[in-house]
Amino acid sequence: MSILILGLIVFFGIHLLPSFASTKTSLVGRLGENAYKGIYSIISITGFVLIIYGKGQADFQPVWEPVLIGSKIPLVLMLISFVLLAAANMPSNIKRFTRHPMLWGITAWSSAHLLTNGDLASIFLFGGFGLFSLFDMVSSNLRGASKQEDTLPLMKDVLTISAGIGIYFLFLFLHPYLMGVSVI
Repeated sequence: MSILILGLIVFFGIHLLPSFASTKTSLVGRLGENAYKGIYSIISITGFVLIIYGKGQADFQPVWEPVLIGSKIPLVLMLISFVLLAAANMPSNIKRFTRHPMLWGITAWSSAHLLTNGDLASIFLFGGFGLFSLFDMVSSNLRGASKQEDTLPLMKDVLTISAGIGIYFLFLFLHPYLMGVSVI
């Protein structure tokens, strides 16, 4: 469990840096933009690897019995998550309705997994990502995040939603092989 917690601290710690604009500006000034991005990326990847390894090595310590096993709610939340994650990286009108499609997608992902996993490591993992995403939305808003103003053609929305749905079904198929748990 300690490796998982260390990974979460490293990953979220580096992702908190943009919340402290003066510190980030100072580091970019001293290191240069490319070096800053390189170090940021290395630390992020290190934290992510520690999270994955730590979760895999953590003992199963049940905290509650998930009541929604077999429920469709997590499947719906995951579909929403994948569409929002696609919207964060593709041009669409979804960004006209939310400033943070990726963070809302991660919040939906973490909520779906908290509903179906009641062990301590899962609570740390999914709860940590969910809480961090909510914090980051507030922090970004305070720093001036804004919604997209221009309207894009409807076809962009169709492509974005189709990509999210396609990746969703791909992950439904791959989940037992990647995570060792069948979800359908």
